[in-house]
Amino acid sequence: MFTYKIHLHKEPEGGYTVTVPSLPGCITYGNDIDEALKMAKEAVELYIEELKSRGESIPDDSNTLEYSLTLQAV
Repeated sequence: MFTYKIHLHKEPEGGYTVTVPSLPGCITYGNDIDEALKMAKEAVELYIEELKSRGESIPDDSNTLEYSLTLQAV
């Protein structure tokens, strides 16, 4: 089992771009959050398949902690 943090970025024209920081270049898009999550799962699965076919190690985020900081502009 692998764990991945994903980032959903709301686009000005609508929809969400999804990036997976621990998998460089793993980017997808969905028209809404549900579709973005579905597309992210598919993109990660395909990315992992490609890594396996190349015999490369598979990174994951199971030991990564994530926090958000909110700062006021100065």
